Amino acid sequence: MRMFHVLLGTAIVASSFTASASFAAAATEEKVDLELITRLRDEAMNRSKAQEIFGVLTDEIGPRLTGSPALRKASEWTRSKFSEWGLQNVHSESFAPFGRGWTLEKTTLRMVSPSQFDIYAIPKAWTPGTDGMQRGKLMIAKMLADEDLAKWKGKLAGAIVLLDEPLPIKPHMKADAHRYSHEELDELTKVDFEAAPSRRGDLPTYIKQLAFRKKLRTFLAEEKVLAALNVTRGEDGTIFVQEGGSYKKDEATGPANLVVASETYNRLYRLVEKKKDVELEIDIKARFNDEDPEAAINVLAEIPGTDKRDEIVMLGAHLDSWHGGTGATDNAAGVAMVMEAVRLLKVSGFKPRRTIRIALWGGEEQGLLGSRAYVNKWVASRPEPTDPKELELPPFARKLTGPMSVKPMHGKISAYFNLDNGGGKIRGIYAENNAAVKPIFDAWLAPFNDVGATTTTLRSTGSTDHVSFDRVGVPGFQFVQDDMDYASRTHHSSMDLYDKVQKSDLTQASLVLASFVAHTANRNDMLPRKPLPKDPPAEEKKENSKETTATADSKK
Repeated sequence: MRMFHVLLGTAIVASSFTASASFAAAATEEKVDLELITRLRDEAMNRSKAQEIFGVLTDEIGPRLTGSPALRKASEWTRSKFSEWGLQNVHSESFAPFGRGWTLEKTTLRMVSPSQFDIYAIPKAWTPGTDGMQRGKLMIAKMLADEDLAKWKGKLAGAIVLLDEPLPIKPHMKADAHRYSHEELDELTKVDFEAAPSRRGDLPTYIKQLAFRKKLRTFLAEEKVLAALNVTRGEDGTIFVQEGGSYKKDEATGPANLVVASETYNRLYRLVEKKKDVELEIDIKARFNDEDPEAAINVLAEIPGTDKRDEIVMLGAHLDSWHGGTGATDNAAGVAMVMEAVRLLKVSGFKPRRTIRIALWGGEEQGLLGSRAYVNKWVASRPEPTDPKELELPPFARKLTGPMSVKPMHGKISAYFNLDNGGGKIRGIYAENNAAVKPIFDAWLAPFNDVGATTTTLRSTGSTDHVSFDRVGVPGFQFVQDDMDYASRTHHSSMDLYDKVQKSDLTQASLVLASFVAHTANRNDMLPRKPLPKDPPAEEKKENSKETTATADSKK
């Protein structure tokens, strides 16, 4: 097998990576298998199946909300493809109990007075239907705090309420879609030493908002409100929509709750503000599904290794989505890319030394639930907090506890690679402040400079399933992808559709990913690791203990 030895710090890399070359001058040479890359490029560029996979997930299966029959169908289909391609150990692992599934079957919303027109709106997930066609008076009822609830008590029965202020609409002065420029990629390599924001964000504000949303749902249901309407955060007919009720069986769902296109919402608001009598007809059919362990699962499959088969290289993406569109950029594109990557490796005849394991996660949109469950079960875990207030928060917002329990698989995973930043092509990779992997990644990117993949940054990025691995000290990485119109138009929206992803981007990303996985699998050594995450300081543990004791005493 002919190997290309990239001498980091020499002219071979310096032509495209001047900054990286100087950074890695002292590094040892990193082997790049150009023969394999040639085979991968041939298959990807001439016989790619990425768009075919992508089309089944989006056009045929459609939105794949966690817990829903559609996610079960997607998991069954992906398992069948893995088996068809000759992967081994194809199976699913449940992270149940999750809660209820939810399926939207029908939405009709019309203004019938003072004039008639159809209203474009999408119900929020886990909110109920209307038990057939209903008619109600439209009212403005802004409720942002407890005192607002008292103001409206006894006044909203049978009404359809506008909960938000209208959204100011401004003209678009730049395109929605955007690809990284060379200057922007260069800027991305510069690390800011300002303190990183807390992974828990502005926790007091979040806790306050979470508590009020729960209280508002209960209040609206008790007041017998017919439906509640919110304005979307976007414009031009795009609706951004997530959950409104709760997937937990013991929590209130509230009444029907819809997100309305901003231009239409603003029209309705103006009419009510002018004291016009506005009546709407509404008919929503939404079905709650009982707990289904097979609809709250991760799908896994392997290409077995040879002499280092006990060691593992993982790649993955999340299979679940929201329901406003068909989950195209978030994240059928990522699923198609990782599935195509393993197909490329199989078809190319690649024989990995380490086992390659693909994972398609469920529950990502509810807080990385699938990958967290997998890591907790097989890799490393921490005890749950003992503070009842912490347990009321979603897992991602809870304080870290200790000590961390490391499991046998922890030392066997060389790396986990993730794709979940839309459908754009790969422009580089976030090295997650792991300085030792930067020269390695620079070498692996060099053969793909011609297709736009050039940049390794030591910056960290969040909100994808790689965080579940990185948080416990296993190398976990998310690729830098062209944003396109992901943030501006498609993320969690009604425009998250097949047509928003370019075939060439799917092909390029699956090719780069396949090469990264192959080179990780066949290195003599596993990828370098950062130090293990530290347990929380002793005083935080004591504080938790005091809070728990105080809570217990108050209950007595």
